[in-house]
Amino acid sequence: MSRLLSVRSGPYAPPVAARELTAVSADGARLHVEVHGPDDAPAVVLAHGWACSTAFWAAQIRDLAADHRVVAYDQRGHGRSPASPTCSAEALADDLEAVLDAALAPGEQAVVAGHSMGGMAVMAASARPAFREHAAAVLLCSTGSSQLVAASTVVPIRAGRTRTWLTRRILGARAPLGPVTPLARRILKYGTMGAGSAPHMVEACARIVHACPRTVRYAWSHVLDRLDLDHAVRELTAPTEVVVGTADRLTPPVHARSLAAALPHCAGLTELPGIGHMTPVEAPEPVTAKIRELVRTHVDSSVKEDA
Repeated sequence: MSRLLSVRSGPYAPPVAARELTAVSADGARLHVEVHGPDDAPAVVLAHGWACSTAFWAAQIRDLAADHRVVAYDQRGHGRSPASPTCSAEALADDLEAVLDAALAPGEQAVVAGHSMGGMAVMAASARPAFREHAAAVLLCSTGSSQLVAASTVVPIRAGRTRTWLTRRILGARAPLGPVTPLARRILKYGTMGAGSAPHMVEACARIVHACPRTVRYAWSHVLDRLDLDHAVRELTAPTEVVVGTADRLTPPVHARSLAAALPHCAGLTELPGIGHMTPVEAPEPVTAKIRELVRTHVDSSVKEDA
């Protein structure tokens, strides 16, 4: 299990949950789930990305929990969810289904937001019964459905076999990340964030990413390398917003544009100028605003119609 090295104060300090749950996935994997905000408020479910944790959504949780019920969970092996020998797109879908069933009432609808690997969990679960029962609308942040290593621009050379080989070696490295040092911050900022990211944003991301166990990071890097969810995108029938930063090197805007073109019900594509891969941290206000608008349009309105 990871060391939780989150920041302790400011907008990226993880809020204290109103309550905690344990969701049990199809293979018995146990998932740490946090619930924030009023029990009778409209629901939002947040799925974080590779090498992150619920702490990644601190800014969104802090804002939304005032008038939403916010459910956030740690992917298996991340945060406070124990590691599992099973790492696959199917496991991501199983886990999201388990969280939805554990945290939401039967038939209850929510906005489901996924960042990076969390967005891949959403896509992988797109045809699952629990997902279709509970997902009123979706926000996909900084994510892609296939060709993740080949399209990455972390290595600043022309696209091709050499860049893909180098990127695979970097993203799939077994080496521990070590302590959060000035050099570590510079490397993380280059690879995952926009040039204008404030130091406190870089610090928050570095502490979260460096807390992920290297064995977990390595295992999931292979899943991302082989990922092909193009078919699942076409099954994602819920209204779906897509957000990406124009300076995203891990999942460049080409992925977001492909998703927007393939989605059966794309509700919009937003490209945030100068923002990198860590959109919920780098651009907390626009990301939170997208979630709020999806709730207003697809959750609040459905509740009124039922009444």
